[in-house]
Amino acid sequence: MPQDPREISILDYTYTLPDEQIARYPLAERDLSRLLVYEEGRISTAVYRDLSAFIPEESLLVFNDTKVVEARLLFQKPTGGWIEIFCLEPHEQYADVHSAMLQQGHVDWHCLVGGASKWKPGQLLEKNIQTARGHVKLTATFLEKRSGSFIIRLNWTPATLAFAELLHLAGAIPLPPYLKRKAEASDTNSYQTVYAKEEGSVAAPTAGLHFTEQVFTKLQAKNIRREFVTLHVGAGTFQPVKAEKMEAHAMHAEWIDVSRPFIETLLKSLSGTIITVGTTSLRTVESLYWIGVKIVRGEWSMGSGGISQWEVYEGADKDITTEASLTAVLDWMKANHLERLVTKTQILIAPGYRFRIIKGLITNFHQPQSTLLLLVAAITGEDWRKIYTYALQEGFRFLSYGDGSLLWLKK
Repeated sequence: MPQDPREISILDYTYTLPDEQIARYPLAERDLSRLLVYEEGRISTAVYRDLSAFIPEESLLVFNDTKVVEARLLFQKPTGGWIEIFCLEPHEQYADVHSAMLQQGHVDWHCLVGGASKWKPGQLLEKNIQTARGHVKLTATFLEKRSGSFIIRLNWTPATLAFAELLHLAGAIPLPPYLKRKAEASDTNSYQTVYAKEEGSVAAPTAGLHFTEQVFTKLQAKNIRREFVTLHVGAGTFQPVKAEKMEAHAMHAEWIDVSRPFIETLLKSLSGTIITVGTTSLRTVESLYWIGVKIVRGEWSMGSGGISQWEVYEGADKDITTEASLTAVLDWMKANHLERLVTKTQILIAPGYRFRIIKGLITNFHQPQSTLLLLVAAITGEDWRKIYTYALQEGFRFLSYGDGSLLWLKK
C-alpha cells in the first residue's frame, strides 16, 4: 500500500457488483435497512433501527442537513425535440449556494446540457408550468461553454419566486445515473433525509436516508448527541476515476457551511467518540482541521479558495494538534465577526490519510473504483475487501437506496 495516495492505482480498488444487488428503490421503512458493523476486523449484522446498541453513550453523531433540489429541467423545442438542463452549481458571482438559491427572477448557473448540439446559439428555450399558485414561465439562455459545464441564464416569472421555489415547481429530482430509471413521485420524499434543511444538493447524503424519528429517539435515550453541518453534494460525487494513478484525478470541490456553535461542540467532544453520518459529513469535519492548520500558518483569509485535494498530505501539520487547529478556527471566526464558515473543500481522503477528528463512519456501500471506496479503505485498511465480500455474499443492497454500514476507525 503506497503511503502517498497520489501513487494509488484505482484498479486496486475494484470488485464485481452484480446488477441485482443495486437497490433501485428504498425499503418501505427506512430504518429496517440492514446495517453491517465493522470493528477491528470483526463483522456483525443488524438493522438501522437498532443502531444505538452499537454506539457508546454520549457519543456525537454529525449529520449533513443539505437538501436535494429538483435540479433537472426539461425543455421542449418548438420542433418537438427535448433539451435537458441539469443545474450543477451556482455561477461564481454568488457568494455561496444559499444566497444563489434565494435569487429572484433570474440566475446564472453551471449546468450540464443533454442535447446541447441541438440547441442553436441565440435560441431561447421556454417552459410554461401551471401550478396551484398560478402560471409560471421559465426561459433558458445559453451564455457560455466552459470546461465540463455550460453557463446558462434562467429567467422566470413571477419574479418574486426564489430560485429554490422555481426548481421545486419546474424541476425533477436528479436520481443517480446508476439507478437507471427516471424519478418518480415517491422519490421526492424517499431521496431526501428526514432532517434535510439547506437547499443546494444535486445528490442526497445517502447514509442519512436510513434515519427516522424512532432511531433518533433510541439514540437520545443513550445521550447520544446529534449535530448538523452542511455540505452541498455535487454531481462530481459520481465522477468516475479514469486516471491510471490518483495524482492525475481532479477531485470535485463542494461547498461546506458550518456554524460557530458546531465547531465549539466539536472542540469539546474531541476526547469522546465522534461519528460522522455519511462521507460528506466526514469530509466537512476533517476539512475543518485543515482550515485551522492554514489559519495557524497564516495561509487563510476571507474569500480563501478552501482546501485543495493534496495539501492535506504535505506533512506540514505535524506540530499542530486538533485542539489547536479548531481553536484557531474559532478565534479567526470571532475576530472576523463570523457566525458561519462557508467555503469549498476538495479534500480527497484515501489510504495514507491520518484522521484528526472522527472515530467512526456510517455510510452506504459504494461503487467500485470510486473515491468514496478509497475513503472507506482509509478507515478500514485492507479490510475493505473483507467488508465488501461479506456484504455481497450476505445479499446486502448496494448504493444510494441500499443498506449501509457502521465502520470504526482501524487502530
